[in-house]
Amino acid sequence: MDFFFIGDPELAIAFRFMGIQGKVVSGAEEALAAFKKCTYSWNETAGVFLPGKEGCRVLIVTEETADWLGETLTNWQLSGSYPLVVEIPGIMGHIEGRKTLVDLIREAIGVHV
Repeated sequence: MDFFFIGDPELAIAFRFMGIQGKVVSGAEEALAAFKKCTYSWNETAGVFLPGKEGCRVLIVTEETADWLGETLTNWQLSGSYPLVVEIPGIMGHIEGRKTLVDLIREAIGVHV
């Protein structure tokens, strides 16, 4: 599986029409469980979650889901491991006050084109 989606039901249906499987979540606990399932494999011998070799290569999450995942998602993104995480606006649109990737890049390089 190359792509996987975690977020609200309406977008999960839309992604399913495009052939991308997903998991509907409605809270932080569900979001964390879905994230771990996609990014980690359960190792019976060790009794812990370990980074998995099989799984999605690109994880698509809504901004709301990203907020629920918080520091767990940030740490994963900084690790440089797969899956790569892409945040998209939810069905209700962009969260007010949240910076987009383009905004962050513009701030980092100091160039506004």
